[in-house]
Amino acid sequence: MTIIRTLGAAALLALVASVGASPFTAVTRAAQGSNAARPVITYATRSDVSQPVRELPVHPPLPDQLGEIFRKPRKFLPNREGSIEADIVDGAVQGDVVQVTAPSVLASFDGVNNRNGVLPPDPSGAIGPNHYVQMVNLSFAVYSRSGALLYGPADNRTLWTGFGGPCSTRNDGDPVVLYDELADRWMMSQFALPNYPSGPFYQCIAVSQTPDPTGSWYRYEFTISQTKLNDYPKFGVWPDGYYMSVNQFKCTFVSCSWGGAGVVAFERSKMLLGQTARMVMFDLQSVDPNLGGMLPSDLDGSTLPPANAPNIFAQMDDDAWGYSPDQLQLWKFHVDWTTPASSTFTPAGALTTASFNSDMCGYSRNCIAQPGGTKLDALSDRLMYRLQYRNFGTYQTLMANHTVDVNGSDRAGIRWYELRDSGGGWNIFQQGTYTSTQDSHNRWVGSIAMNGIGDIALGYSITSSTLNPSIRATGHLNGDAAGFMTQPEVTIVAGGGYQTHSSGRWGDYSQLTVDPVDDCTFWYTQEYYAATGSSSWRTRIGSVKLRDCGSTGGDSIPPTTSITAPLNNATVSGTVLVTANASDAVGVTRVELYVDGVQVTPADTSAPYEWSWNTTGLANGTHTLVTKAYDAANNVGTSAPVTVTVSNVSPTITLTATGYKVKGLQKADLTWSGAAGATVDVYRNNALIVNTQNDGAYTDPINNKGAGTYTYKVCQTGSTTTCSNQVTVTF
Repeated sequence: MTIIRTLGAAALLALVASVGASPFTAVTRAAQGSNAARPVITYATRSDVSQPVRELPVHPPLPDQLGEIFRKPRKFLPNREGSIEADIVDGAVQGDVVQVTAPSVLASFDGVNNRNGVLPPDPSGAIGPNHYVQMVNLSFAVYSRSGALLYGPADNRTLWTGFGGPCSTRNDGDPVVLYDELADRWMMSQFALPNYPSGPFYQCIAVSQTPDPTGSWYRYEFTISQTKLNDYPKFGVWPDGYYMSVNQFKCTFVSCSWGGAGVVAFERSKMLLGQTARMVMFDLQSVDPNLGGMLPSDLDGSTLPPANAPNIFAQMDDDAWGYSPDQLQLWKFHVDWTTPASSTFTPAGALTTASFNSDMCGYSRNCIAQPGGTKLDALSDRLMYRLQYRNFGTYQTLMANHTVDVNGSDRAGIRWYELRDSGGGWNIFQQGTYTSTQDSHNRWVGSIAMNGIGDIALGYSITSSTLNPSIRATGHLNGDAAGFMTQPEVTIVAGGGYQTHSSGRWGDYSQLTVDPVDDCTFWYTQEYYAATGSSSWRTRIGSVKLRDCGSTGGDSIPPTTSITAPLNNATVSGTVLVTANASDAVGVTRVELYVDGVQVTPADTSAPYEWSWNTTGLANGTHTLVTKAYDAANNVGTSAPVTVTVSNVSPTITLTATGYKVKGLQKADLTWSGAAGATVDVYRNNALIVNTQNDGAYTDPINNKGAGTYTYKVCQTGSTTTCSNQVTVTF
């Protein structure tokens, strides 16, 4: 959700009007998934590669033409407003526990402040091996791990300088930044709403060309919808895609009506190489119009999900909204890039939770008390970012959290979950509601994650009538009593004031990530106020360590691995046999092959370690191979890189085309031979019209009347150079 700065006073008055509640419809779990949604497959509408970010001039904030902060109309998720809550007692509130040594706050420094004059900040940030990258509404910055500012702050649109289109001209926000550990790259995104409240609506995505976020980026513009706003986009990294959830709305200047949940997979493997990329989207309104507030799972750690595992999406449902009982819904998104039309989004189960009450002040934005000023938004109607995923080999985990009323009197606490799948499906391994009996403070807008040894950290905002909004964290050590945050609460930064703006906006989210260097330390970003003010929010970036992850004993020495074939600087073509050695003091559990940072074949779990690598899907030129070896303790060793030159003879594609009319409407039959791959791209007048099966025939339903001239070509999927002869059809 972004800030509009270009409307007159009449439009401003319309914008502050509330949205009416959607009709309440009782829905049971049996009704979920009763109607199948069809995938919609489209290509990025614009893409290129940027110049290095470090060379881009810092864009100043756009001028505030209205002189004050305001928001678009409020957008309610379905069935929230007006629902009747029956659960007054929380079924998982933790009692007091004997707490041991407090977690250590290792770093704490200010991030980007409110340089754009907007509410709320939507802070998102991620830690990498050498950098911390943060995005907020509506700026970003790059820091060293010690907090030194390396670039920015600059408007988020700076990343799309020279790109053209709404991504470079708009600065609309709802940002997300993720570190893609599998590829050692970065992903940054925000949406673009150039004609709001009308469409089309866009998602702007950038993927770093190298591990350096101040270098060049592959940039993409995707058209999400012509008619529905793609609100609250949230992302997750997965081996076969960048996954996104959105809450869709149909808006006017006066109100927004619910348009259903949307889920999207973006073609990660292509985006990591800067190639033409597709997206596969499901609009879930026809599946269940009550679905909303979903999150995609986001992979942490070096252990991949099981081969071909779908990305898991989740949402929480209060029984007052029509689902019974209180539950977590899980869904499976399986994307098929070979045959995208075969992609599926299907239920994975509804997990009954301990009872909870999500109704904070009737979901009003003015709910949580501060020492003064206006009460703040509780954001209790959805899961908070992220839905973190890990694979420990014998079981997989998901971590989730959301805000609840802990006592029936609108006091906020945080319900958190660890879900596990040990091979028989997902279940709730442990859950708890974090609060304290020693104070009356509110804890909310949390973010939760688990590190490589199974310890859990939870970061959040905290405030009350006696405490300025501050940022704190707590934790749970692997093996501690289930459902309890056993670690003493630590302060990342104490607020020096509170927010006085009447909107009450806070959040809308925060972000906790795990350090990829040690897979142990947690990094958190959230907002606070250094002094009382209307909208003078700041953000803080802090790192917290619950304990020394090496102190748990066991193997800490990674395996060694090296590529034995092909040789460095070799020239290869067709299908190539890649071989590698790997050894470990305890034992190697698997070895993976990566090409240009992307895993290209399934892991080999036993010696000899070898793979058949098909090079025909890559562009001719130099490419880099590495192997990664893992042991039973999840230590990972990486080989020295091997550089090879791919040199394949491009296939010769021959195309013929015949034009004709049916009842006066133009049609064209295309036939071709010589194309490689399962699908091909068909172009009309140099514009891509379809990606279709490589079966040698396609009918273009032009459906125009009268005269016309059309030039066709057929290309290898994703290529603009390996194409057929051009054929012209004239009517």
